[in-house]
Amino acid sequence: MAEGPIQSLSMRSLSTEQKAALTSGADFWHTESCAPLGLPAIMLTDGPHGLRKQTGSTDMLGLGSSVPSTCFPPAVGLGSSWDVDLIHRVGAALGAEASIEGVAVLLGPAINIKRSPLCGRNFEYISEDPLVAGTLGAAMVEGIQSRAVGACVKHFAANNQETDRMRVSADVDPRALHEIYLRAFEQVVRRAEPWMVMCSYNRINGVPASQDHWLLTDLLRGQWGFDRVVVSDWGAVSDRVASLSAGLDLEMPGTAGRTDAQILAALASGTLDEETLDSAAARVVTLLRRAAVGAGEVSGPLDVDAHHRLAREAAARSIVLLRNEVQRSETTGDEGALLPLRPDARIAVIGAFAEQPRYQGAGSSRINPTRLDTALAEIRALASGEVSYSPGFRLTPESVGPAEELRRDAAEAASQAEVAVVFLGLGDDAESEGLDRTGIDLSADQLALLDDVLAANPNTVVVLSTGAVVALPFADRVPAILEAWLGGQAGGGGVADVLFGRVNPSGRLTETIPKRLADSPAYLDFPGEHGHVRYGEGIFVGYRWYDARELEVAFPFGHGLSYTTFSYGQASAALDEDGNITVRLPVTDTGAVAGREVVQAYVSLPGSAVQCPPRELKGFVVVEAEPGQTVEAEMLIRREDLAYWDLRIDRWRVEAGTYRIDVAASSRDIRSSVEVVCPTATRPSPSTGIRPSANSWPTRWPVRPSRRRWPARWRGSPAPGISCPPGPWRRWRGASRCAPCSLSGATPSHPRRSTSSSCWPTDRRASSHGTLLFPAIQDSQTRIR
Repeated sequence: MAEGPIQSLSMRSLSTEQKAALTSGADFWHTESCAPLGLPAIMLTDGPHGLRKQTGSTDMLGLGSSVPSTCFPPAVGLGSSWDVDLIHRVGAALGAEASIEGVAVLLGPAINIKRSPLCGRNFEYISEDPLVAGTLGAAMVEGIQSRAVGACVKHFAANNQETDRMRVSADVDPRALHEIYLRAFEQVVRRAEPWMVMCSYNRINGVPASQDHWLLTDLLRGQWGFDRVVVSDWGAVSDRVASLSAGLDLEMPGTAGRTDAQILAALASGTLDEETLDSAAARVVTLLRRAAVGAGEVSGPLDVDAHHRLAREAAARSIVLLRNEVQRSETTGDEGALLPLRPDARIAVIGAFAEQPRYQGAGSSRINPTRLDTALAEIRALASGEVSYSPGFRLTPESVGPAEELRRDAAEAASQAEVAVVFLGLGDDAESEGLDRTGIDLSADQLALLDDVLAANPNTVVVLSTGAVVALPFADRVPAILEAWLGGQAGGGGVADVLFGRVNPSGRLTETIPKRLADSPAYLDFPGEHGHVRYGEGIFVGYRWYDARELEVAFPFGHGLSYTTFSYGQASAALDEDGNITVRLPVTDTGAVAGREVVQAYVSLPGSAVQCPPRELKGFVVVEAEPGQTVEAEMLIRREDLAYWDLRIDRWRVEAGTYRIDVAASSRDIRSSVEVVCPTATRPSPSTGIRPSANSWPTRWPVRPSRRRWPARWRGSPAPGISCPPGPWRRWRGASRCAPCSLSGATPSHPRRSTSSSCWPTDRRASSHGTLLFPAIQDSQTRIR
């Protein structure tokens, strides 16, 4: 909402002191009111998968008490549904609960990229892929704001670890920054228009996010058109005047007037422009007005039962069936997939998580649930046969029973049952805001328990309760594995529904499960040292890394099984006048039950001028079909999503060429392919500029030139007098030779089609890992971030 004449007139009625006060909180959770304009203070409170409205002492670590509210599955689970409609409905439910409680803004969703499986807050984040994070994050924002409650997307930006999060500098090259770490935020801001954006604690290439004018003003406002409030993460502001100048409107929590005085002093000394204060205060006033109009949109009391049913539906939709092998029943002699279970089967439920559920992570998102289902109780409610229970291991040192005795009892119970269902997972101390994990292995006592149970009964199902991926060394020995994530308050019911086939599992992985931690992209650069973390993997995050290196993984990005099967027909693609691509193909349910399939579209450009992953997700859709039914899956791939960040011109570019679209069930399960020609390259409008900084990454990192061969179209006869690769490089920049030869003054003598890395155009000196010097083309209009 741009500032209009009425708003401008209203701002003139405020004193400088009143405007300064508006730009910081009144207390921990409330803004200041604006009495001259008749606008009351508003309350902001934590999300993102429930309402954490504190009633007593206030804190940002989830320690104080809060009102009961529905605890929906955290983002690690909801994201695995890939279901835009479901997430919109969950967002609407969250908005309704906030409205009933008088909360104006819910602090969520969190859409940071899962750079490393070790990040302690991965349970709050959606995906390792920016398209998934942006699409589902936008759905959540739209759902929350459909109830006249604001959403606050966070944490902007490159907040991908908890270690030293208040100070660490995320040193990330410009291509990775734009293509991976900013892209989801841009999608949410442009498409969903959240009421607020929260800046992160960390620094980006040496500059605190709260003081980054390029990030908060040039990019967010200038390029993306965001005209609403930028708020700090709680306690993220170290220099109030610098933050205000950079574009941060609201400091939280309040400082009892201390930083207001700093603003007034800066105005008096001339180091702060009063127009900057006016703009920030005006945006806060607009927020207060928007909240006042929407106040009381939903009246109480809360329909607790309806929201619990939605939470159960969301939990079941979030579960990923990783494995479901054919087994022989010793009772009936029949062969078939181990899941779903027969209600009359003798079942041994094993594992303490079945009775003491791990349903959410620790920290500021900890919710006080309205009720809490346990998997054990819900399994017994649906089963007609005998269900035994053995804890199997201790969740805490104070738990009753020696470890060996617990395992022995569990193995005995498994041997007496037709099927053993073993609940394994991570404890509360393993995943929390403020802490990163040190490994991805399950505890040794849980792995030992599983070994004993498998020896006693090979018909074993493993149910995982985790907020992030874990190593699965047993994957090829266990016939059925369910990744249930952190399922929220109704997670136990969701697990039972899937185990017995009341719900056909349709969740898909939004992050790759590696074989080993050492295979992960950030393994050598996480969590950094001496206040810096180097994003050395560049754009090769998640499946982009594993697929480019052809690494074996436990389960690939996008993977997930069903109790039915689907066949894919031949894909077709149509390019419209705006350059968007519509992909269509028939999908048939070839099994015996109805199901949901997540159809994924991956795009590549063979012979691209820049280093790219083998394929990147650019579209997806969820389709439903009855047995034998064929439905059409349709996906829109937007032209802007085909763009890469061109380092030479500091802007987005869509390359001309023949694009390959792979329609798939995962990044490694391609079902159909089609090609489409993009006839002309595009050069979108340039960025608003790059902040020069003595701390910027190009001055520190060593050059690592690419060793890839020249694309075939550039390997023709050399230009007269030189053997350097001809064509686009000279044409674009007027160069007669490649950069190293130009710099050294040497006469080029490289053999044609050479794969040597000693001679390459300056423009191609853009390894996602390396320093970008561009000496032959750099001028005052070409700057590096």
